Amino acid sequence: MKKQILFITMLAIIGLRTNAQTAYVANSNAGTVSVINVATNTVTNTITVGSWPEGVSVSPDGSKVYLTNNDNKVSVINTATNAITNSITVGSSAYGVSVNPDGSRVYVANKASNTVSVINTSTNTVVATIPVDANPDGVSVSPDGSKVYIANEGASTISVIDAATNSVSATITVGDEPVGISVSPDGSTIYVANYTLSGTVGVINATTNTLTTSITVGNEPYGTAISPDGSKVYVANSSSNTVSVINTASNTVSATISVGSGPFGISVSPDGSKVYVPNMNGASVSVINAITNTVSATISVGYGPVAFGNFISTHPSIVGIPSRSIVSATNDIYPNPAKDNLTVESLQKATIEILNIQGQTIQQQLIQQGQTDIDISGLAKGIYILRLSNNDKTEVTKFVKE
Repeated sequence: MKKQILFITMLAIIGLRTNAQTAYVANSNAGTVSVINVATNTVTNTITVGSWPEGVSVSPDGSKVYLTNNDNKVSVINTATNAITNSITVGSSAYGVSVNPDGSRVYVANKASNTVSVINTSTNTVVATIPVDANPDGVSVSPDGSKVYIANEGASTISVIDAATNSVSATITVGDEPVGISVSPDGSTIYVANYTLSGTVGVINATTNTLTTSITVGNEPYGTAISPDGSKVYVANSSSNTVSVINTASNTVSATISVGSGPFGISVSPDGSKVYVPNMNGASVSVINAITNTVSATISVGYGPVAFGNFISTHPSIVGIPSRSIVSATNDIYPNPAKDNLTVESLQKATIEILNIQGQTIQQQLIQQGQTDIDISGLAKGIYILRLSNNDKTEVTKFVKE
């Protein structure tokens, strides 16, 4: 079935580029969020939120931040105004949170309820509540949005949720006390931190739902984050005061970096050049240079920063897209997500380009007015940008390759 698409406007493109350069750090003991300009490493605003904020997830377009509070609420922050626009009631002790790739759903792990709340972002309402194993913590969504992975700290398992049915399709046994969890950009591998003194990171094959290996890292690893190219996994070791850097090609630790006291959360900048680490006991954020594996800056924030989750936009800013005439239109693309072919119904003759999330053109062709089938079978799984150009007009939308 075809899907109607309203192509995004110039303001949406500009907003994506701007918000991709902002970090939102939840200060759990202060009940605030520190807004950090990633380019300058300075705090530009402080937002008062709910009780004990800890989980953070920025929407893919950078327009909203979803923040879990210990009072069973999810705060929704408008990044253009830094104002709370909604407060959504979820389960007990809401903790981990993740937005799916198209921004339509938010998944919240309710640690004391042993459930996952599914939020419809259009209505800001809970549309499903999914039972999982004991004490769910970390949440990560596959790049195509079809699966949601939940780290159940109290059961030493991973629940695999089918996003289409909102039901658990598989349960994977992993190491003791799994917490932070991340999926590789190609969706093939899951990395989960096991929060024990002799800390490990479990590596899971996402096709077979099996644990393939365990990597020894620092003591009590908590947060995990993957570089945009999938070559590195960064692990915050909360009681070692270090970050382990895992080479995903060899599944070995290639570097260990000393940071502040009590690192819990961790996130990578959109271009992969910097890693941000909130230090819960130090009221600070360590900024790691990903090239040299050294701390290049320390930013003072509120008391008890945790920021568990993706507190910087997942996707790099879109570059190379003309902004002179981005306009609204009612062209159709379908299906979306698509596997081998993408159908475009154009209102006029135009040039179609497919760009990766770095804004690089990887496919281009001329289309006529009417329906055109685009062969995308050679593309890797993930999110792409489709750009339709005619004379001085340019229209842009996102699609997912399964």
